[in-house]
Amino acid sequence: MDLSTTYLGLKLKNPLVPSSSPLMRSLGNLRQMEDAGAAAVVLHSLFEEQVRLESHTLNEYLTHGTESYAEALSYFPDAPEYQTGPEEYLEHIRRAKEALDIPVIASLNGVSSGWWMQFARDIEQAGADALELNIYYVPTDVEMSSEDVEQLYLDALSVVKTAVSIPVTMKLSPYFSAMSHMAKRLADGGANGLVLFNRFYQPDLDLEELEVVPNLKLSSSVELRLPLRWIAILYGRVPLDLALTTGVHTVMDVLKGVAAGAAITMLASELLANGIPRLMVLRSGIESWLIDHEYESLAQLQGSMSQINCAEPAAFERANYMRVLSSFTPPFLRYATAYGLAG
Repeated sequence: MDLSTTYLGLKLKNPLVPSSSPLMRSLGNLRQMEDAGAAAVVLHSLFEEQVRLESHTLNEYLTHGTESYAEALSYFPDAPEYQTGPEEYLEHIRRAKEALDIPVIASLNGVSSGWWMQFARDIEQAGADALELNIYYVPTDVEMSSEDVEQLYLDALSVVKTAVSIPVTMKLSPYFSAMSHMAKRLADGGANGLVLFNRFYQPDLDLEELEVVPNLKLSSSVELRLPLRWIAILYGRVPLDLALTTGVHTVMDVLKGVAAGAAITMLASELLANGIPRLMVLRSGIESWLIDHEYESLAQLQGSMSQINCAEPAAFERANYMRVLSSFTPPFLRYATAYGLAG
């Protein structure tokens, strides 16, 4: 069975790509991932705060008003707490490239303009096959418009594309008001791919201690639906490779992502929860399913359930929305009907 796919111009042996997580810090883990069947790896991110200990943009947000609500900001780590500096990160790329035969994708995570260019160049020179830009940004300024937010992403892309010749993919949040148009603008700006979607880790509140509490929960397959929907909408409509991330845990999750139009499906939570050998189980399951359903290759499945053949995708979405609402029956009512209790 031919499980090969193409992502960012890179020929991959299957659609399974471990994404940025603490597992990626260990060269031993990376080797184990390749042995287990990973088609490529996305390294953990180099954060802007690691490159320069005071980020001019973030520092303003993180320190403004601390005299009034310091307890609400106590969960932010001090910049020196970040473990990997830029030189260590570049060396990790070099060592990964020497140790692995599969593509190595580096990741930059930041928000300020002006810092991307130099380190994008350094990452390319260290040997990375591609670069993922992860702009983890929550706009809290009431004066900041949606156009301003979008321009932040476009400016970062422009700077990096000027600096490097390797493929560049953008990891996005799901909160753009016009996602399809934003995807087109990124494609026009030179992006080679989109990673959908970034998970924003929501803090919790401790009312007894009056503190903001960090609360990381691993993803579940339920979260697959949001990126699945948008990949199905965008596939074939923008000249970009699409990567599905968040909610990929099972063989069916992977197959659904590919059927929607994803070139690859990325895993982090599944490997953190159940170990790197899960890649072997997933790969075997993908192959078995395709054989059982008489597919000749993975490529034959890709995009088969996208909206590319739907003349009015917006109308399709409305019809689906109405169908979901009208088809739902509350459990208590199903019970009452079954026993003749519904009036």
